[in-house]
Amino acid sequence: MAISESKTDELLVEYQDHILTITLNRPERLNAISRDMLDELSSKMAEANRDPEVRCIILTGAGRGFCSGLDLIDTGENMDKRKGNNRPRQLFDLRDAPINVMWSIDKPVICAVNGAAAGYGMDVTLLCDIRIASENAKMAAVTAKRNVVPESGGTWLLPRLVGWAKAAEIYYRARVLNAQESLEMGLVNAVVPNDELMDTARQWATEIAENAPMAVQTTKRMMRMGLEESYDTAVDHLMVHLGALFQSEDFEEGVKAFLEKRKPKFTGR
Repeated sequence: MAISESKTDELLVEYQDHILTITLNRPERLNAISRDMLDELSSKMAEANRDPEVRCIILTGAGRGFCSGLDLIDTGENMDKRKGNNRPRQLFDLRDAPINVMWSIDKPVICAVNGAAAGYGMDVTLLCDIRIASENAKMAAVTAKRNVVPESGGTWLLPRLVGWAKAAEIYYRARVLNAQESLEMGLVNAVVPNDELMDTARQWATEIAENAPMAVQTTKRMMRMGLEESYDTAVDHLMVHLGALFQSEDFEEGVKAFLEKRKPKFTGR
């Protein structure tokens, strides 16, 4: 595996059996995102996407909260430092931000939501492919109470997940949804007891990792791109990828395993 160690203790990475677990690690601040965490989260997601040994990513938080949003204290201090500086103008660029890196990667991401996810933290959960919530989890769409907006993809993602009317209700009323409400709205895939959260996330990740990685990653890419394609274009696009998959060693292994009535052993080739 080519994943490097984290450059900050505020973000932990652990690899085992084709699964990379990334943990937001500022429990004393309910994992409010600092600048170091932002940089490392982008870096580790990008590294995982390039590493052929990683087949699934689990994202979670340490302590009793998943992520309370961007660290406003850290942001305020940085703003104070910048006052009076004659900075050159430059184009606004989010290409390397976690929200864009997470959207563009092909490796599947499971979010183990261990507590409250607010603001930026909620947007990060929505960017994950699958959300498993503990009984303590909450989705806090409270941006309207701070005179800000869900700037990190939320206004694009949430209506596609729950529909326009429900998304409007959640955002305009600045609702805080508990785990069961999130499940009923389709915001999370499952709700489990707190002490079973990580075991459940690893079980789901293991099931994903046991499948043919090229097929899983191509499926994710096609689902993502299909949001902006016509049906005809999407089907044509899929056929191009299917031809390449037919030529792979994993396709041969899948057919052999089926005929021999055994579990396939995929290599990603």
